[in-house]
Amino acid sequence: VQLQASGGGLVHPGGSLRLSCAASAGTLSNYNIGWFRQAPGKKPDFVAAISRSGNNTYYGDSVTGRFTISRDSAENMVYLQMDSLRPEDTAVYSCRAGTYSRGRWYDVTRSYRDWGQGTQVTVSS
Repeated sequence: VQLQASGGGLVHPGGSLRLSCAASAGTLSNYNIGWFRQAPGKKPDFVAAISRSGNNTYYGDSVTGRFTISRDSAENMVYLQMDSLRPEDTAVYSCRAGTYSRGRWYDVTRSYRDWGQGTQVTVSS
């Protein structure tokens, strides 16, 4: 599946953004979808994931209570609503797709086979 993340931008601390993950080819509801972010010089950091069914969601410790992942199967989209943004949330955010679902699958990049170009999120005053 070919993925494209969008919706990033520059926002003040405390602000909100909604990122979108679209599939240019393929059906997102066939995959678990995860959001990862990567700041310059750092390894990818798990943000959030949603299961194929949409019944299960998972969040990284630093975003729990501030970010919400959801999917709209009719629109073939997955969203990441980001509220109460902080400067440390600044990174390139990308969405990834995979079908591996054993154990703690959601927060490791090797569980995901496909990903696309990310979108830059900058939180600054």
